Amino acid sequence: ESAAVAAPSQPEVAAGSAASAVVLPERLQRREAERQQGVERQRQKKEAQVVKEEQSEFFLAAFAREREAVEALLAAGTLEEAAARLQALQKLLTGSVRFLAPYEVRQGQETVARLQGDLAARRQQLQPKKKFAFRALKKEAAPGSAPRPAEPAPPDPAAPDPGPGLAEGESGGPPLCGFSGAQDAELELGPAELLQRDVLLSELRGCRVRLRGNPNTLRVRDCSGCTVLCGPVSTSVLVDGCSDCLLALACQQLRTHRTRDCRVYVQVTSRAVIEACSEVSFAPYSWSYPGIERDFESSGLDRNSNNWNLVDDFDWLATDRPSPNWSLIPERERITCWD
Repeated sequence: ESAAVAAPSQPEVAAGSAASAVVLPERLQRREAERQQGVERQRQKKEAQVVKEEQSEFFLAAFAREREAVEALLAAGTLEEAAARLQALQKLLTGSVRFLAPYEVRQGQETVARLQGDLAARRQQLQPKKKFAFRALKKEAAPGSAPRPAEPAPPDPAAPDPGPGLAEGESGGPPLCGFSGAQDAELELGPAELLQRDVLLSELRGCRVRLRGNPNTLRVRDCSGCTVLCGPVSTSVLVDGCSDCLLALACQQLRTHRTRDCRVYVQVTSRAVIEACSEVSFAPYSWSYPGIERDFESSGLDRNSNNWNLVDDFDWLATDRPSPNWSLIPERERITCWD
């Protein structure tokens, strides 16, 4: 009697077998579906990689052709055409950064910076301009603290190579304008002084610098405790060896090197690059002044193209974790009034 109670009836056994028969195919179907999804993901990834490699190969070939063309024009002294081809080369690099490897972007940026320096040197060689002086706006600056304008020296074809010790991106020739060695001063340059010139700010301490106009390039080197406000720069900006600075910059290309504890308000058409940096924070460019729209038109920068929050850290290779060397300035902490 007890055995009869414990044993399942034939209908129950049949029902259990039917349920197992239903569950098993469902599990198999799920596994098969997951397998197919995995295969499709791998196929798409492989296709994307192939496309990326093809795009990279096309870019490298086109970039090499344009670079050679610019070099030939510079050698021939056809400077205006060289400048136009160089700008096209910069736009080619800017439009290709999304599919290039970081080292390819870096090499391209270094090549463009070198050519920009060569162009500036050839302009200085073939079309020398009169020297001019700049003045500090702060009349009560202490003796010895007045800025030393970085003026061009007459080119010397027989001069030896500049040798080591140049900051990255510098051409080796003197910059056309700028300030050097000032302390606790108010410094300013206007549109006529800046138009398509190369600008160097170096070894400034506690200064406030306003550059209202459209420079060709800007280098900010070995400055501390400074505020640098700059109008649209046609090509590149290099910030090197700076600390505790506030910068407002608009440019095609931004490179920040050996810099710490700086806030950068930037409009940049390519991806900003940092190297050997720490505690650098970014926000969108918000400085303005009368005539800035005209300077943007002169610079050729697209106001609608701004990658202020896309930063490549050459010292941080992990793709699954953000770099600890840079951050975004929270919106509530961003400067809205600069005067």
